Amino acid sequence: MGSLGKYVLTFEEADPDDVKLIGGKASSLVLMTRLGLPVPPGIIITTRACREYYDRGEKLPEGLMDEVIRGVKYLEEKTGYKLGDPDKPLLVSVRSGAAVSMPGMMDTVLNVGLNDKTVYGLAKRINNEHGAYDAYRRFLAMFGRIVLGIPEEEFNKPLDEIKRKYGVKEDPEIPLEGLKELVEIYKQIFIRRFGKVFDDPWEQLKLSIEAVFKSWNSPRARFYREANKITPEIADCTATAIVTMVFGNADWRSATGVVFSRDPATGENKLYGEYLPYAQGEDVVAGIRTPKPIEKLKEEMPEVYEQLYNGVKLIEKTKKEVQDVEFTIEKGKLWFLQTRNAKMNPLAVLKTRVDMYKEGMITKEEAIMGVKPEYILQMLYPRIDESKAGKPLTKGIAASPGAVSGQAVFDPDRAVEWSKTGKQVILVREETKPDDVHGFYASVGVLTSRGGATSHAAVVARAIGRPAVVGAEALQIDYGTRIARVGDTVIKEGDWITIDGFTGSVYLGKVPTIEPKLPPEFFEFLDMADSVSVFEIRANADTPDDATISRRFGAKGIGLLRTERMFRAPGRLDLFRKVILSDNPGERRELLDQLAEMMKKDFLEIFEIMEGYPITVRLFDPPLHEFLPNFEELVTEVTRARTLGKPDPEKERLLARVKALMEANPMMGHRGVRVGITYPEIYAAQVKAILSAALELKRRGKHLEIQIMIPQVAEVRELEIIINNVVKPTAEEVFKAYGDSIEFKIGTMMETVRSCLTADKIAKVVDFMSFGTNDLTQAVFSFSRDDVENKFMSKYLELGVLPYDPFVTIDEEGVAKLMKVAIDAARSVKPDIEIGICGEHGGDPDSIKILAKVVGRGLNYFSASPYRVPVARLVAAQESLKILGRAPKIHIY
Repeated sequence: MGSLGKYVLTFEEADPDDVKLIGGKASSLVLMTRLGLPVPPGIIITTRACREYYDRGEKLPEGLMDEVIRGVKYLEEKTGYKLGDPDKPLLVSVRSGAAVSMPGMMDTVLNVGLNDKTVYGLAKRINNEHGAYDAYRRFLAMFGRIVLGIPEEEFNKPLDEIKRKYGVKEDPEIPLEGLKELVEIYKQIFIRRFGKVFDDPWEQLKLSIEAVFKSWNSPRARFYREANKITPEIADCTATAIVTMVFGNADWRSATGVVFSRDPATGENKLYGEYLPYAQGEDVVAGIRTPKPIEKLKEEMPEVYEQLYNGVKLIEKTKKEVQDVEFTIEKGKLWFLQTRNAKMNPLAVLKTRVDMYKEGMITKEEAIMGVKPEYILQMLYPRIDESKAGKPLTKGIAASPGAVSGQAVFDPDRAVEWSKTGKQVILVREETKPDDVHGFYASVGVLTSRGGATSHAAVVARAIGRPAVVGAEALQIDYGTRIARVGDTVIKEGDWITIDGFTGSVYLGKVPTIEPKLPPEFFEFLDMADSVSVFEIRANADTPDDATISRRFGAKGIGLLRTERMFRAPGRLDLFRKVILSDNPGERRELLDQLAEMMKKDFLEIFEIMEGYPITVRLFDPPLHEFLPNFEELVTEVTRARTLGKPDPEKERLLARVKALMEANPMMGHRGVRVGITYPEIYAAQVKAILSAALELKRRGKHLEIQIMIPQVAEVRELEIIINNVVKPTAEEVFKAYGDSIEFKIGTMMETVRSCLTADKIAKVVDFMSFGTNDLTQAVFSFSRDDVENKFMSKYLELGVLPYDPFVTIDEEGVAKLMKVAIDAARSVKPDIEIGICGEHGGDPDSIKILAKVVGRGLNYFSASPYRVPVARLVAAQESLKILGRAPKIHIY
């Protein structure tokens, strides 16, 4: 058939890759049709029509309904049914679908075309009057709620009353006469509110189309787009698929279900999902009835199961992604209704990417680009400490990973209110609906008493990274009194509970957590990432524990070891204070020799852990006064002693020294290399400790790559003085004492504007450079980090003065550009000089992306805090593939 016109396409003529035009839902229907799978015939109203609807002030575009009429005629020819025909009625669903998945955020209307006459034709078609009236009462409730805006309670209340009247628990158990009563009650609701029943199928269709268009701009849809940064460039309006209805409630050999091509919780290569016999549409995800596991379908309808399995795997192989497939079975015949890329927990994502690569389904590049950085972070989530947890209060289905404690709240609005006051809340509901989405974002976790692994709560929680437990059926919730019960145990709103999204356990109170156990695929995947990366990832590590964690997480060395932290250890602070207070260089050297021996023990342990990798040790950086007693407290003590007539000479001398060392702006004062020049014995002691530890390990047969870094340099002469007057003479002294030597590199930390602007001169006298972007950001902005965060950063972000906090993500317009100037200047005189970054930005995914774009391969490595090493490895690999032109254009989970 040719085109239906400007706005409407058939499944046969639409391009499944043109997702922005036909939406994700219709794209999947078109794709499955092309793959030869059983898909009900349908037509698509494109996003162009929706866009024009809003441009025209929420009026349907001229000519749209004419095209829809032609499309319906096409469906009538394909199916042999006719819209409004009392004997052979065509019934359709009117389904929303944007370019990107927005689960449950927009509206769909089922069973359009039903009225008092066509319900008999449907009964004849499926040979089941009960099923026909079940569809009719569903249509009236859905049409009334979605299209006409009637509150859901007006339909739920009569439904509950009918179930009570006939003594039944589940909807399918309502007898035929009960369904007919419901239909009459629902029709009276329409008449009471609008004066008519809306029984004209064409009017039903037109109003349903408008309702779908309107749902694009609903509060929940707008909130979801904002929260997920879905801009008009990504998705602009919704398409509308008009699809021939098939009936999962035709009889007990009919069903509706959702199935994943692999387990979304573990990544295991097996079908995972649920189905409900004698059900329709939203029943599975709504959590109204308890579904059956998909394995039961294999027992009940083996041929259907095999067809479903083969079809799902065909789609997965075609799309190269784990699939989330909706299906209906009508009287033993399978129909595919939708497929989309599955929302999975992080562990499952990594396992499936590794497995699909090994299976030859995807390339290594596709595997690497198919994982979001935040999924790596989520895999590091804590877990419940089982040894301290005690017995769970109840259990549900583990729907989204992570263990978290919070105060129970029973409605999404209150979750938002409480979270704004700083409270940590867990949203507790019977089941969640799309209207609850703002409560998800405000909560640290979600707990429901109904629903399965494919329920709305489970899908949304996985999508936004919130721990969730669903289907905890023992939980009885009373919204009126804001109380939940499990047996005799009462949970009042505000009580602390803990949920474990790994096991499904629910605990009363706060439960301690422990570090997660990472599966082999975690490390295997990151090794794959490293194999394509042009950047190394090192760690900012100051202690043996930091070094151990960093090495375990795959750091290729230490990019920043801050020696000043060693001075703060017990027994050392007093010694170092004596160094600072002493006016005698000889006495200072003697004290520092004692400190050097202590520091050497730390270096021995850290160096051994990082054997075989470069270890960059930064010499003393902070202002000296930070290691002295608080000035105000000293003044108080000295004044009190004087008042009592018992002055303390030692305290008096200490106060005088602290006062002398105080600075108006210490972060830009006597620190870093400036301390090394004025107190060279401090730097000499550190160099002695570093090289002594290295030589002792060399004697044990260890291979070490030592790099000594000099901080806060602004002028090349500062470097020359420290290198020639301190580092080299101390090295010769140590080598002589040990009767051996070791090669080491000398470099500088690039954290002043002047060092960046004179990088060509500096590069001539050093072996490496490392950008300290925390201080460099302060210098470029003339911001004091501690002050701006407390005083005005939030206002700057609120007003849009800055697009983001530059201390969190690197400033692209200023700091990154300055780094580019410095790198180009340095490489112009020494092309192979090693250059890295060791500020906190080195572990921030957005900063890595910006720097990869601005300076590219000008950087050799990023150094990150230990727990950010894994995500830095992934992002560095993904950006490397872009730089190398090898990044495939694929969907990222």
